[in-house]
Amino acid sequence: MITDEEIEQAKSQTTYTLDSQLHEHNDCIRIAYQWLDAQKNTKRINPKGYALKHMIEKWGGRYISTSDVCVAAQLHPAIEGKYPQFNISARLTEPSLERLKGIPEAMKHQNYRESHGSDKYKVHE
Repeated sequence: MITDEEIEQAKSQTTYTLDSQLHEHNDCIRIAYQWLDAQKNTKRINPKGYALKHMIEKWGGRYISTSDVCVAAQLHPAIEGKYPQFNISARLTEPSLERLKGIPEAMKHQNYRESHGSDKYKVHE
């Protein structure tokens, strides 16, 4: 599990894509990290980009900010690029819900989870 200290250090090193940074809870970054960790990495950055923030919050059942995704990408050793263009496969992987165990803030906002669609993913853990 990523520690609060590691997250705080990553926040100070992150190049944000928005002028303002919003972090409601460090668990939001942990949720985003787990989602990114499930994705297959590619050699090149995908130029299309996706509305990853929305996919992550629907999967994790909690509001996630763009800033949270930026910090999670900074923390992840295999992720390159800047939000929303990362080196992840266009064939997105739906992470297992097991990845959310031990993250207390996961599933706190059920209205997000209710709009989750497994059909948007090509691969399922």
